[in-house]
Amino acid sequence: MNSRQKNVVSMLAAVGVAVALGLYAYLEGKDSARREPKPEAPTALLDVQSPDAGTGSTPRVPPVITWISLDVPQGKTVMERQAAGWRITSPRPGPADRLLVDTLARDLAEAKFKEALEQNPTDEDLVRYGLKPPRATVMARAYVPDAQGGGAEDPSRQHTFTFHVGASNNFDGSLYVQREGDPRVYQAHGALRLALFKNTDGWRDPRVFPVEERSLIRIEVKARKNHYTLERLTTDRPWELVRPVEMPAALKRVEQLVSDIHDRVALGFPDEQLEPQVRKALEKPQVELSFVPTMGEAIRARIAEVEVKGHRLVFALREAPGEPVLAQVDSSLFNAVDLSPLEFKSRQALSVPLGAVARIAVHPPGGGEPIVLETSMDSNRWEVVSPMPGRARQFTVASLLGSLQKLEAETRVDSNPRNWSRYGITNTSAGVSLMDTSGTVIARLWVGAPVPGKPQRVWGRGSSEDVLELNKQTIDSLPLTLEALLERAPAATGTP
Repeated sequence: MNSRQKNVVSMLAAVGVAVALGLYAYLEGKDSARREPKPEAPTALLDVQSPDAGTGSTPRVPPVITWISLDVPQGKTVMERQAAGWRITSPRPGPADRLLVDTLARDLAEAKFKEALEQNPTDEDLVRYGLKPPRATVMARAYVPDAQGGGAEDPSRQHTFTFHVGASNNFDGSLYVQREGDPRVYQAHGALRLALFKNTDGWRDPRVFPVEERSLIRIEVKARKNHYTLERLTTDRPWELVRPVEMPAALKRVEQLVSDIHDRVALGFPDEQLEPQVRKALEKPQVELSFVPTMGEAIRARIAEVEVKGHRLVFALREAPGEPVLAQVDSSLFNAVDLSPLEFKSRQALSVPLGAVARIAVHPPGGGEPIVLETSMDSNRWEVVSPMPGRARQFTVASLLGSLQKLEAETRVDSNPRNWSRYGITNTSAGVSLMDTSGTVIARLWVGAPVPGKPQRVWGRGSSEDVLELNKQTIDSLPLTLEALLERAPAATGTP
């Protein structure tokens, strides 16, 4: 190849390279024109900053949500934060479950998008993501507090957000979300789905009887069979049954009563069609309750049974405090409150004033000679007086008195029986008498016959006129023999 030919080849190669570069640049520019810009980085669901926020690395302050509207397949619910807590304002006003709505508000305020999926989605894209039409629409009103935590009253801080919730991603459970005024489709954490898709009743406060025994000084119950009233002067004083009879009331039984009522939650709420029928039935309730706290308004409620489509349902109307609450409750509530006054009798067998016992008489079965102990005026120690004088075992006597003070009946069977002997309780029954310094009996325990069909229990009688069932093992463990109570003198050794 001569020099002329070489020049021609070099020129053709250069032209080819230039054409290739031009074609690449043309195609790349055309392809770039077709490609959409990369979506922006994900942002917070409620993207608002405090007017006080600085620049740089100032952390984002989560907004405080004061109003929420949920338009979901189960219906539309509107809730508002008030001084006393969250309240449902639509469709039917009533108190909301504070904990549940607070959790929803916090989740909304702190939620962030996982990813921006589409910059300019088509209608087909929106249908694919479940956003045309949306599965749910959520509106929230919020403000960002200032450094002192205020700002709720400042209109410039109030912002309203609307976003639409679409289908869920079957792969990771996340949700497809689109904000009002923003065409982009985002991917959000699926936890919102559990919080959003509830009907209005799912947001209501399920508590029907918000009562606490430690704050009450009066309880009144009017039930089908029994009417009774419990009172105490202050919360640190013992309960007394004042109607229909007067007697001390067992604290544990009162606590159980209040706990049974407190734990009742709403099974549901009557709809607008059923509510008139329920309210009419409540004009003649089967149960009326009243709880008077040391401070604040009394809690009053009425309970009635209503026949609905062939089923007997029980409804309660809490009339105070605050806004009335009408809810369906479990029918077992009737048995929980319709109690005999005997239920409140203390199970304590003996009423023994502390420090008042100065003399003890242990009565053996069959009316034999009792074992008598008394405190010595000189040493203030317990001494056995009869049938064999001697020093008593101090620890054993103290243990006996402590056990008698704590002795509780398994149950109370009868009150003021005409014939105590049918229970094996007579003047010759085994037992213990406790006396003061003057010799007056201040407490007496009688141990009777075994309870038929219950080998581990015996009949008994204590400070009340009730027949008691006592634990046989507890009675047998009491130190009621001379050998157990008398401290034996050591044997003589011959040493002077």
